[in-house]
Amino acid sequence: MITDNARRRLSNWFLQWRLPLRRFLTGKAGIRVADVDDVAQEVFLRIMRYERHELIEHPRAYLYKIASNVAAEWAIRAGGHRNVEEDSLLNLPGGEEPELELERAQQRAEMTRALDTLPPRQQQALKLYFTEELSHKAIAERTGQTLRTVRRHIARGYISLRRELKPELLKIEESGAMTHGRE
Repeated sequence: MITDNARRRLSNWFLQWRLPLRRFLTGKAGIRVADVDDVAQEVFLRIMRYERHELIEHPRAYLYKIASNVAAEWAIRAGGHRNVEEDSLLNLPGGEEPELELERAQQRAEMTRALDTLPPRQQQALKLYFTEELSHKAIAERTGQTLRTVRRHIARGYISLRRELKPELLKIEESGAMTHGRE
């Protein structure tokens, strides 16, 4: 039986990672574009069946590992049978849903606007941290600043962004770059 706390945690995971999971699955060989939502649903169903959610230390990594396994199983079941029609549809431009593209464009514009309100050094540190996924130490080496200064710029910049960004965009950003464990 799944507890209310576990149900809320799973619901949050679903809201945070359903779009990145769909993009991940779209890139997997053997998964038809039409099957991506079904495979994603199967991933979350398998997580729901796991009774010890509190033991999952890295939920995003766990989710992607399950997604890889489900995608492999799905591809094996499909047996490589594909219609010629489906192959030609995959080559059409703009395979993403227009709503997703619009949402991403709005998120990028909002993030750019919020970053532009920060002092230059905080901007630089956060851009290197988020876009290039550099560690604090790598940012310090690249910018010629001390590790302590870089940490301070990132912390202060992030606090400013939390005040500046809309709450729903902040959740999306936190679920991505802030949970990857870089130091």
